[in-house]
Amino acid sequence: MELTRRDVLAALAAASAGCSFPEDASGDGFSSEETETLVSLAEVVYPSDVTSIENFVRDYSLARVEGRGEYREGMRDAIAELDEHAETFHDQAFAALPKPTRDEALRGLGVDAADPDPEGATRERVRYYLVNELLFALYTTPTGGELLGTENPPGHPGGTRSYQGAR
Repeated sequence: MELTRRDVLAALAAASAGCSFPEDASGDGFSSEETETLVSLAEVVYPSDVTSIENFVRDYSLARVEGRGEYREGMRDAIAELDEHAETFHDQAFAALPKPTRDEALRGLGVDAADPDPEGATRERVRYYLVNELLFALYTTPTGGELLGTENPPGHPGGTRSYQGAR
């Protein structure tokens, strides 16, 4: 299942972040290393049949943090902490690890069982700023909804009927 620019727009609309694709001319986005970490994380937490992850994550993440400096810094800090954890336990940055080792690194950090908390421990911040953000982005799109069997999730035309199983 290919993620498209339409999916990015749907995710941004659901997140109330607007529906444009900003250019990173101001430096307000993420560095290439930070973006690479986000993409590598999405490759682990997204279902394996999802394609075009890199473009989706780049476009969504950049637009999502535009004008939200504090939130962007929270994401940057969480990315740095995830990389630090990977380097401590696996001797490489998170994005450089093979996919199975990235999954192991997340589980070793406790992200899979952590409650999301922007002020919490590293695992809670990684869950809040990175994992939940990426999952929210995916599952608020038509493609993500199709993966869940709710092609028209609540809030989209026909969504309530689809969600309740009425035909």
